[in-house]
Amino acid sequence: MHTAQRTSDLDRSRRLVLGEVLARNARREPHRAAVVFEDSSLTFAELDTRVNRLANALAERGVGRGDKVAVLMYNRLEVVESFFACQKLGACPVPVNFRLAASELAYILENSDSVAVLTDDELAPLALRSTSDLAAVRFVASTGRPVQGALSYEDLVAGGSPEDPGVDVDEDDLAFLMYTSGTTGRPKGAMLTHQNLVSNTINWILEMEARPGDAWLSGLPLFHIGGVNGLLPFIYLAGTCVITPSTSFDPQESLRLLEKHKPDMCYFVPTQWQQICELPGAATSETTNLRRALWGASQAPPSTLELLVETFPAVGIVNAFGQTEMSSNTCFLKADDAVRKMGSVGLPAVNVEVRIVDEDGQDVAPGEVGEIVYRGPTVMKGYYKADEATADAFRGGWFHSGDLVRQDDEGFIYVVDRVKDMIISGGENIYPAEVERAVERHPAVREVAVIGVPHPRWVETPVAVVVSDTEEHPDQSEVLDFLRSDLASYKKPRAVVYVDELPRNASGKILKRELRDSYWGLFAPPEATE
Repeated sequence: MHTAQRTSDLDRSRRLVLGEVLARNARREPHRAAVVFEDSSLTFAELDTRVNRLANALAERGVGRGDKVAVLMYNRLEVVESFFACQKLGACPVPVNFRLAASELAYILENSDSVAVLTDDELAPLALRSTSDLAAVRFVASTGRPVQGALSYEDLVAGGSPEDPGVDVDEDDLAFLMYTSGTTGRPKGAMLTHQNLVSNTINWILEMEARPGDAWLSGLPLFHIGGVNGLLPFIYLAGTCVITPSTSFDPQESLRLLEKHKPDMCYFVPTQWQQICELPGAATSETTNLRRALWGASQAPPSTLELLVETFPAVGIVNAFGQTEMSSNTCFLKADDAVRKMGSVGLPAVNVEVRIVDEDGQDVAPGEVGEIVYRGPTVMKGYYKADEATADAFRGGWFHSGDLVRQDDEGFIYVVDRVKDMIISGGENIYPAEVERAVERHPAVREVAVIGVPHPRWVETPVAVVVSDTEEHPDQSEVLDFLRSDLASYKKPRAVVYVDELPRNASGKILKRELRDSYWGLFAPPEATE
């Protein structure tokens, strides 16, 4: 055997990358259910075989190490297959939000240098429209019924070899390119490596005390980092992941799935937990296996947390906090402290080092507000093709989160505000600059400031405060209809209000805090404003 081959075999035998995590459990627990969706399921052996077939079929069509492959699908088993097939090739999946408008999707496909799109038959028309002018995209493949212009996903799987592709994937290779919006309004791709995701997975398992064979159920879409990092610990532990539909949330169906599959752990965003707990009979449902009920993605009102504790008193309630760039969990508020420290995001995860700093990067005193910055093996590799943004995020050798926090005398962390004014509505991140840019395109709009205000269902929702360029203000419905082609529906403002001028400071910066104070109660119930 040549020395180079021996070296490669040795290196590969020592590596733990995501494709190998799946393969080893296919060898150890071939008959255990790995993933379940609706009436279909795959064992670890079946999942690994289909992943290999898809990987080899992609390789035959020129997809190789370092290539990006967009995955645009509703939640389904094929999303998981697509992720691991790319990763076994050393290629990088790019999960894409299926709620995006065609122009938003086209930007991500072009910026990411995606060479292919894996989609489903419902989203294939959107994928084909978005790729029509992108020469770099070699093909679109779709699950389900045949779609003109797209290859058949199942034909790819059927035609591929069941053998492992045999690619020597490195821990520092990209495992995911996850897009998250920035202050400019243009999405940025967070480069997450295999080491990032494996480290986060181990952190999660240790913090949550997950056990081999546990079952998991989540209400998150799989294009979301929370959906990904909820899935991976149970693939790692040879557990079972129950995938829920992502097109619309049905609290009654979610409760039925909890009773049917009896997961040991589950996750829903606060608005989803609120709806589940309000169901008649939720408190007496058959959820005896459930040890941990997790929430996150946005702040939960105290009333929601109190209802969650009241509905599931024997279950440990956990707040999982983090962000895409951290792969993603950075802090956990665990069950023992869920009530005592309500409002906190908890303590830093193992292997996540934190500091709270001022604008000069100096540590602030305990109790004072500063930006939380991170170090550790879960920190992203940087932003894709955005060197300036990467340098700014990593100034001083720490990753700057953009979250303003304070820390109490026991070390528990509380989020005070967001440096970049991000709005989190129903668990989805919305960046005002992106919405403002779309609203400003309306011919009757002179200036606009987009703010987040409380909402009884979505926790927080965007409002556009507009200075009109005409004496007669355009109707709100006209403005929102104008945004249809440029913004996903969840990003559109829930209200458009008109003012003569926007408040500014001496340097001309718009004072958004004043606007938030003015419209804070816009969606409050009448009795709350009396």
